Amino acid sequence: MPRFAANLSMLFPERPFLDRFGCAARDGFTAVEFLFPYDWASTDLADRLTENSLTQVLFNLPPGSWKQGDRGLACLPERTAEFRESVDLALEYASALNCKRLHVMSGLVADRKDRDTLRTTYIENLRHAADRAAEQGVTLLIEPLNPRDMPGYFLNSVPCALDVIAAVARPNLKLQADIYHLQRIQGELANTLTAHIGVIGHVQIADTPGRHEPGTGEINYPFLFAVLDGLGYEGWVGCEYVPSSGAGAASDWMTAAGGTATLRSHNMGMRASSGDRSQVASVKKK
Repeated sequence: MPRFAANLSMLFPERPFLDRFGCAARDGFTAVEFLFPYDWASTDLADRLTENSLTQVLFNLPPGSWKQGDRGLACLPERTAEFRESVDLALEYASALNCKRLHVMSGLVADRKDRDTLRTTYIENLRHAADRAAEQGVTLLIEPLNPRDMPGYFLNSVPCALDVIAAVARPNLKLQADIYHLQRIQGELANTLTAHIGVIGHVQIADTPGRHEPGTGEINYPFLFAVLDGLGYEGWVGCEYVPSSGAGAASDWMTAAGGTATLRSHNMGMRASSGDRSQVASVKKK
C-alpha cells in the first residue's frame, strides 16, 4: 500500500490552516503537502511539523498572483525575472521545512501564438530552477493539468511533459502524476504509470467526477495502488481531493482500498475532512 500524505489545502477547512497539521496527525497521517506556504512564516510551519511529527513532502513554487488568476510563471518570457526570484524564495522555505520536492506550475497562455518562445522559456527556466534545487538535494516536479479544469494551461498532456523533461535534461526534474488529471486528460492510467514509472517523482489522487475521495467515482484505486506497489513506487501519494461528506465526516476509503499501512497505528482508521470549499474552484484548476 502506498504512503499517503494529507493535502492541507484541501482537508480540514473547518480549522485555521496552522491547526490542520494537528488534524492530520490526529487522523494518523505522517506526512503533509499543500499548495503554497508563503502566507506564513517558515518558522511557524516548521514548528507545526515538528510538534506533530510530520514530514513535509511537497509544495508549489509561488504562482504569481493567484487571486488575479496567475497559475505559474515558468513558461512566460515576460516574467522570467519574477520566476527566478520565486525559485530562491521556494528554496528558502524548502530548506526550513526540510522539503525535498517542489512543484513548478507552467502558467496560463490562453491563445498565445508564440508557442516556440513559450517552450524555450519554460525549458530554460526549468534548467535554472533544477540547477538551483540540486544544490539543496531538491527534486522539481511538473504536472500536466487537464484543459477542462484549467483551460489555457501550457502543460496539458503527458507527452508534452515528457518532451519538456527530456529537453531540460536534469536528473532532478520529474513528472508529478495526478491521477485525477490524468484520467480527465487521457485515461489509460495503469499503462501510463507503468510506462513512465522511472520518471514519476510524486503521485496525487482524487476520483472523478467530482474530485472526491477514492471510491466515489470511476477510478479503480485499489487496482492502481496494487499497480504502484508492483512497480516498486516508494514515493508519497498526496490526498488532494474534496471529501464528499461534510467537515469532519469519517471516510473508510483507505481501509476499503486495502489497509492503513501509512498511518501511525495499523489499527487506526483514517478520517477524512471536508475539502477547502474556499479554494475548491481554484484548486480544481490546479
